[in-house]
Amino acid sequence: GFLTFSYCTSLTQVSIPSSVTKIGERTFQGCKSLTHIKIPSSISLIKKYTFYECHKLEEILLPSTITIIEEYAFAYCYKLAQILIPSSVTTIGNDAFYYCESLLEISIPSSVVSIGQYAFQRCSSVTKATISSSITNIRYNCFANCSKLVDVDIPSSVTTIGSCVFDDCKSLKKITIPSSVTSIGSCVFRRCTSLVEITIPSSVTSIESYAFAGCTSLIEITIPSTIKTFDEYIFSSCISLAQIIIPNSVTSIYKYAFSKCSSLVQITIPSSVKSIGEYAFENCTSLSKLIFETPSN
Repeated sequence: GFLTFSYCTSLTQVSIPSSVTKIGERTFQGCKSLTHIKIPSSISLIKKYTFYECHKLEEILLPSTITIIEEYAFAYCYKLAQILIPSSVTTIGNDAFYYCESLLEISIPSSVVSIGQYAFQRCSSVTKATISSSITNIRYNCFANCSKLVDVDIPSSVTTIGSCVFDDCKSLKKITIPSSVTSIGSCVFRRCTSLVEITIPSSVTSIESYAFAGCTSLIEITIPSTIKTFDEYIFSSCISLAQIIIPNSVTSIYKYAFSKCSSLVQITIPSSVKSIGEYAFENCTSLSKLIFETPSN
């Protein structure tokens, strides 16, 4: 039931018999000495906060009967280094694995159709993430602060990359955005300080504010002619960005869009641009040539 063994701080191991069909919310919350547990196949749902703050939990075996991992189910399980998400799982809730700082790899099976926001945020030891081919929306902050994440595979099922999804993923060097993606949320790649290059496919019609702000290693980026606005702070503090081609589809460049792009030498503003916000090119200390194109007619 609810909070049944919560904060039994000396509890180290648990054996759950197959006669048990439900584990209540927060059942093992705060069992800070619990190291191992096996969930019997009679269980189909890991409820919210079930293993929340089980700081020493190293291993948990989930049966192939589990369909849903609810919000905060394993949040703050600092020692959890690996977990096999069975192919029976369809939903991973908000913050489900938040701050599992020892988790090394994330493999989300194709059965999963929904991953909640913050689901793997601050999993700071993860180096690789494989996302389910059934996912269409990667939600807010899903992989934010995964500071060792180097390799992530975004499947062609994804249409939306939500705000801050890869924010502060400092080890991410390269990423391929599939042509199924139509929108990139705010702060998505902010502070990805190892990101060197990225190509935005022509399917993308909107890139929101701060999307690449603080990508200090970014040298090259290709923007498609489907983009109409450069939102505020979109490339702010991209100190290695030496050149960028603004497509003639762009009508507005908002404030601070290229502020502190100290390696930017030359930029051409196409005639399609009708407005440029304040401080748009502030502290572009290497900018020596600025060309304003005029309409051909």
